[in-house]
Amino acid sequence: MKSLQDLLTYKFHLGKTVVITPKSILLAIVFYFVTWLFLKLIRRIVSRALNDEARDKFKGIFTFFNYFVYTVVTLVAFDTIGLNLTTLFAASAALLVGVGLALQTFIQDIISGIFILADQSVHVGDIIQVEGQIGKVERIQLRTTRAVTRDNRVLIIPNHKFMASILYNWTENGTLTRESIIVGVAYGSDVDRLRELLLEVASQHRMVLKKPLPIVLFNDFGDNALLFELLIPINRSFESNIVKSDIRFAIDKAFRENNIEIPFPQRVVHLPKNTPSNG
Repeated sequence: MKSLQDLLTYKFHLGKTVVITPKSILLAIVFYFVTWLFLKLIRRIVSRALNDEARDKFKGIFTFFNYFVYTVVTLVAFDTIGLNLTTLFAASAALLVGVGLALQTFIQDIISGIFILADQSVHVGDIIQVEGQIGKVERIQLRTTRAVTRDNRVLIIPNHKFMASILYNWTENGTLTRESIIVGVAYGSDVDRLRELLLEVASQHRMVLKKPLPIVLFNDFGDNALLFELLIPINRSFESNIVKSDIRFAIDKAFRENNIEIPFPQRVVHLPKNTPSNG
């Protein structure tokens, strides 16, 4: 028994300040095992009480919690082993500063990811617009959010972009959105007939909803045209560019059939009548 105790307390000297014993190593292993068992138990208990979407969000937040807990356990294990952390940190202060600067954006992404998962500002399936990029969210991770663009390309967004930039969530209030199509016609056009044509074109498209009804707005008297705006309600906004393209084709055809002119910018140049000739 005494020989076992002597073996467990046998000291291994690593340098002048670090002393390690088999007992301290065993304690560190026990710390890690108990921590792993505890975290696994918590994850299993909480996951059972959540639905699929909430479970995915919990996994992201719980991953960060794991990092934090294992960091604390590692520090405690180092102290148990006998490693002088003060001396270690002092010796590598310059290196730690460099690592801290390099990890600054990484930490921002993780913190932002926790906020996104916690306040539910973005969900899987939402259509979002960040810095001019439009995509449908497929997966929200702790550091990045993955979305698919209209041309089926993967858009990987660092999570801190959601905090530093204006985020447009097209589907936050539901799937219905009003899409806008701007039309300019020549002065003197029959605006009542124009309004009828625009509403007729909109109502004939299969993806334009019947309720609420499309709306035509007379926006302004422009420099070269009368400016109108056609507002169309749809519930598949991710495909709105295709819908608006179809309607523009139909508007162009309807205008040509009804002799409604879409003007282009024109300038009138007046030349002096009495221009002296050369020679």
